[in-house]
Amino acid sequence: MGKLSREAVVEQALEIGSAEGLQAVTIRRLAQELGVTPMALYWHFKNKEQLLIGMADHLVEGFVITEDYDRPWQEQLRELVAGLIKVLRHYPCAAAVLEEVDHITVPSFLRVWDTGLGLAKQAGFSYEESCLISRYLLQGAIALAAGPTDRQPGLSDQDAAEHVRVKRVGLQSLPPDVYPHIVEMAAPLCERGTAEFYDTFGVDLLVTGIETLAARLHRD
Repeated sequence: MGKLSREAVVEQALEIGSAEGLQAVTIRRLAQELGVTPMALYWHFKNKEQLLIGMADHLVEGFVITEDYDRPWQEQLRELVAGLIKVLRHYPCAAAVLEEVDHITVPSFLRVWDTGLGLAKQAGFSYEESCLISRYLLQGAIALAAGPTDRQPGLSDQDAAEHVRVKRVGLQSLPPDVYPHIVEMAAPLCERGTAEFYDTFGVDLLVTGIETLAARLHRD
C-alpha cells in the first residue's frame, strides 16, 4: 500500500472501536488491519492515548461552525447541537472515545466549544452562565449521539432485539403498585423510538430551555 495517512489510521481505529469496543483498538491490531508494521503507526501516534485524541479530533473536525453575528443565535445553537449529534452518530464508539480524552487536548472540540461559548454570550448570559451552558450543550449532544438505543458494540440484530426484550420484560415485571409509571411505559423506555424522533426531541429540549432562560433574562 502507499504512504499511510493519519486519517486512514484513525478511521480504521473508529471502525474497530464501533464494531468491537475501544478495548479492541490497539496499535498491533491496527497494524494488522492496515497491512503495516506497528512502527509505521508510531510515526503518527506514539501511544494509545495519542491515538484516542486523534480519533476524537477526527470525529469532530467534520463539523465546525463559525459564529455568525448576522444570524439569530438560537438558529446557530440548534445547528451546533444537531450537527454535532449527526457527526458523532456516524460512529457508535464516538461517545466512548470522547469520554476517554481530555477535551482541551482535542483542537476540533475546542473550536466547537468556543462557538458554544460565543453563542451563549450573544444570548446575553454572563461568562459564568455561558460556561455552564456550553458544557451542558456539549455533554448533552454527546449523550444524545450515543442513543437512541443502548445497544452494545458487536451485538447482532437478533441479540440486540433479545436484549431489548429481556429488559422490557424485566421492567414490566416490577411491582406496579410501587413503580406504576415504569411498568406502564416499559416498552418506550427500552426501545426509545426512532433516531430521528430521539434526536429532534433531544435538541428541542436542550435548546428551548436555553431560549426560555434568555427570554426571562431580557424581561428582568
